[in-house]
Amino acid sequence: MAKRDYYDILGVPRGSSAEDLKKAYRAKAKELHPDRNADDPTAEAKFKEVNEAYDVLKDDNKKAAYDRYGHAAFEGGGGGGPRGGGFGQGDFASSFSDVFEDLFGDFMGGRGQGGGGRSRAQRGSDLRYNLRVSLEEAHKGIQKTINVPSSQACDTCNGTGAEGGAEPVTCPTCSGMGKVRAQQGFFTVERTCPTCNGMGQIIKNPCRVCAGQGRVEKERALSVNIPAGVETGTRIRLAGEGEAGLRGGPQGDLYIFIEVKEHSIFQRDGIHLFCRVPVSMGTAALGGEVEVPTIDGGSSRVKVPAGAQTGKQMRLRAKGMPALRGGGVGDMLIELAVETPVNLTPRQRELLREFEKLSEENNPESAGFFSRVKGFWDGMKN
Repeated sequence: MAKRDYYDILGVPRGSSAEDLKKAYRAKAKELHPDRNADDPTAEAKFKEVNEAYDVLKDDNKKAAYDRYGHAAFEGGGGGGPRGGGFGQGDFASSFSDVFEDLFGDFMGGRGQGGGGRSRAQRGSDLRYNLRVSLEEAHKGIQKTINVPSSQACDTCNGTGAEGGAEPVTCPTCSGMGKVRAQQGFFTVERTCPTCNGMGQIIKNPCRVCAGQGRVEKERALSVNIPAGVETGTRIRLAGEGEAGLRGGPQGDLYIFIEVKEHSIFQRDGIHLFCRVPVSMGTAALGGEVEVPTIDGGSSRVKVPAGAQTGKQMRLRAKGMPALRGGGVGDMLIELAVETPVNLTPRQRELLREFEKLSEENNPESAGFFSRVKGFWDGMKN
């Protein structure tokens, strides 16, 4: 059976560039890999056929011979082609390593930027800054200035890491790939280049200020806008305000995490506020008014109904916290706490005893409670 044309196998026209051949080979190798076609008994043969075709066409000398003589160029052991043993262990391992990287590179870090090793420029790290604000500041919003220690691009070398701002040169060990290959039997093992530490480039004359890093440690003052309604755990992202990238890479981001401090008067629950207000026994019994503070620094007068008990709640509309992303303002709930007077004078004691005698029928909750207690005890006796 006549052998198929190598160009037809890869699905490319004659005269295709080396890059087009490589792309076509990788696509075909992915499509026909035996691990992806376990139920196809011909997958392995097709996969080998694709590798055979690419092994010839990727080599300029073999490709020229094939373009001129076709498969006859490699018959009878000539030309070092597949039939003459040219498609040996080393070539197959190299081709297989390429497709293996494409198949699994996403899970193992890939080949880096640009398809040809790692780029020398690396993005800077993101930074976290914890910022504490008061409840009043969270209510109205505020602009704060913070000092952030971080790495900044070196002014001396303009972030290149090289003395005088010179550009780094390609690493001679890995030829800019950032990794080196070593043959181990059938497989090709790749490791990070020990010369450039995976950067793909080296600096002959490192900058004396940043020691070749392209960045230095500095403290910056940043103005941060804290919007009204923030809560503990709110995260604010400042793009490009993180650490400088390595050797001219883009800066990372700065994330500000908000913590709202506890308040001495108000307790917060989302957009609502609670305020526990003490009232005298006389005000609670007779009714009256109390003045309560509001989070905006003002005050409101609240009517206390006659006979109010501890725990009685009243609502002040729109006196709470604003919603962070719009949507109105919460309420403030006033909870009364009836105070029992202390340090009584003799005259006060006398009046209270007289009042106690006259108010036996004025305590409905006590009467109801002790009535239930009496019923409970009677039930236990029977």
